[in-house]
Amino acid sequence: MAEVIRKLDETVVNRIAAGEVIQRPANALKEMIENCLDAKATSIQVTVKSGGLKLLQIQDNGTGIRKEDMEIVCERFTTSKLRHFEDLTSISTYGFRGEALASISHVAHVAITTKTQDSKCAYKGSYLDGKLKSVLKPCAGNKGTQITVEDLFYNIATRRKALKSPSEEHAKVTEVVSKYAIHNSGVSFTLKKQGESTADVRTSQNATIVDNIRIIYGPSVARELLEVSQENPKLGYKMKGQITNANYSMKKCIFLLFINHRLVDCSPLKKAIETVYSAYLPKHMHPFMYMSLEINPANIDVNVHPTKYEVHFLHEGAIIEDIQKCVEQKLIGCNASRTFFAQTLLPSSQINVKEPIKNSEGQSSKDKVYAHQMVRTDDKLQKLDAFMAGEKSSMQVVQSTDDGQQQAKNQDGGHSSKAVYYSNESSQSDKMVIDPPVTSSVRKRPHELCCEEEEEDDIEMQDSTIPTNTTSTEAGNADDLHNRSHHSPVRLTSVLQLQQDVEDKLHKGLREIVKHHTFVGCVSSQHALLQHQTKLYLVDTAKLSKELFHQLLLFDFGNFGFMRLSTPAPIHELAMLALESDESGWTEADGTKEELATYIKDLLTSKAEMMKEYFSIEINQEEMLCSIPLLLDDYVPPLQGLPMFILRLATEVCWDSEKECFDTFCQECSSFYAVQKDLPLKENKKEKNEEFPSYNWSWTIEHVLYPAFRNLLLPPHRLVETSSFLQIANLPDLYKVFERC
Repeated sequence: MAEVIRKLDETVVNRIAAGEVIQRPANALKEMIENCLDAKATSIQVTVKSGGLKLLQIQDNGTGIRKEDMEIVCERFTTSKLRHFEDLTSISTYGFRGEALASISHVAHVAITTKTQDSKCAYKGSYLDGKLKSVLKPCAGNKGTQITVEDLFYNIATRRKALKSPSEEHAKVTEVVSKYAIHNSGVSFTLKKQGESTADVRTSQNATIVDNIRIIYGPSVARELLEVSQENPKLGYKMKGQITNANYSMKKCIFLLFINHRLVDCSPLKKAIETVYSAYLPKHMHPFMYMSLEINPANIDVNVHPTKYEVHFLHEGAIIEDIQKCVEQKLIGCNASRTFFAQTLLPSSQINVKEPIKNSEGQSSKDKVYAHQMVRTDDKLQKLDAFMAGEKSSMQVVQSTDDGQQQAKNQDGGHSSKAVYYSNESSQSDKMVIDPPVTSSVRKRPHELCCEEEEEDDIEMQDSTIPTNTTSTEAGNADDLHNRSHHSPVRLTSVLQLQQDVEDKLHKGLREIVKHHTFVGCVSSQHALLQHQTKLYLVDTAKLSKELFHQLLLFDFGNFGFMRLSTPAPIHELAMLALESDESGWTEADGTKEELATYIKDLLTSKAEMMKEYFSIEINQEEMLCSIPLLLDDYVPPLQGLPMFILRLATEVCWDSEKECFDTFCQECSSFYAVQKDLPLKENKKEKNEEFPSYNWSWTIEHVLYPAFRNLLLPPHRLVETSSFLQIANLPDLYKVFERC
């Protein structure tokens, strides 16, 4: 027997239709956002609860809804954008069916509050199954419309059960808001959960498309964007967008496509563009793409999907091919170089240094060592300098012998009992005589004793011993050596506290890197490359050298050698030289330069006895600087900074408190001795400065400073925070990159 055909109840029909249009909270929000944009809103605020299932509220500042239209606003097929079917060929708005609010009202409880520009007050109405439940109520409100949707799918239990968890639904809501926020750069979007003060998405009205991409997807995407644009009058379309270059890739493709400002999906276009990227990106990696197409409305059919998520347009194949060629040309132009970013070591990160486990026979427990696990152990095989052509420095060290003759040695020579540094081209009157360090007996620094408890293979450090023959050509040198012929232990509480502060701030991970590093080469006077195991680091030599000399001043307190100037320098003239430079920051309000120079001379002269005893800085009775401390063998500080050093000793050192005095004095002294940023690595004969000795800073950094870093430096945590150690390569990661190529 044939079944009876019956006409469905209107409520059933409306709920079936609503199920097609509103599939999940994100679909409902998409429809409401498009209504806001059609109302010319410049600010859209979205509030959700439980992923939009319990609450989905959207508020805009658009034109609002007239009071006369409030009664039918939630009925099906009521719209202000379309009158005749032929209007679909020139439709320029998002909505045109009039089904969005009607569908939502059949599966949820809807409340609308709206106010137009001409209205004296706002009006609020509640809707159920497309009908107004009660009379409109006047209320206070701002210009625009607020739509509140509660208990979505309360009457469709199967649909509610089929939805995913609230967190996943919230993620889809966030995705919809993010995409519309990027495309509509002249509209501010805000999305947040109910009861929370922080927003998940927040964009400003005056932000650009790139700014919104940076806010939503992060700077890693934004800095790799390429702007693309294409126009073809024959095919009747315009395209503009932002795509990532070959430096960026992700595991999941992000493709934002808007056709005539409508968020849609076009699988053929997506596959065509990804085909282009497959030649540039590693396997299974994808790009980020945002594109906006404007097609002649007469060539497009928007009424092909219940949720309007798909559209059909004429000349689809030709347009896709044209866009594909445009993207390919853009990528070819940007493929000349690649950029790699590395994150600085975090302060709280633990640097795990893995050592191979040895068995009783001395062999590694692993039978096979793979290529990406190999570490270069012979640093003489190849260095960065091998790829750079350089000249030998004219710097020589002349060693004094017992019979009065001087034997010239190159800088690779050992330490001498007394050395004279000078330029080959300069006269011997420009010499700077350096006395040996006055330490007597092999000793270890306090922090070496601490490290010895942790590791059995601790490197034993030995300082230079006093030569048996203390005869000196300089008057008074013998007396100085006699008076300080033995190492004086530090008993000052303030200095001991400063030493303890240094040890407490030790970063063990950085100490491991510095202690077991392999020097690769100098990039500049400020930066050098180090290898530690399978990692390559860019290290700030200037900051490390300042820290090293600060620690030497504290741990060798009162036991420095004398670095004597061949001609004593007047304190007054040094101060005047410093005040003449812009670095001093002198102004007329500070007084005349002559008065300030006299003040500096008198102050330092009054502290001469203390500075000589503790820091080997000697000022004679004629108020002239005769010596500076010898902190490290074979190292001469940049003497160009001597005038500014004298000025800062008088102005920056706190002379009133003992601990602060020693601390600030060591800080200023370490700044003077540290490697400067603009020093030439090799001597430039054309621009030679005859006032100072020629100096091979490249050799000094490699053979004097970095060995001292390895043996003496206790790297503090702040070196991590100031990006002094930057990992730029990791051998296992490089192998992964090359395997994909």
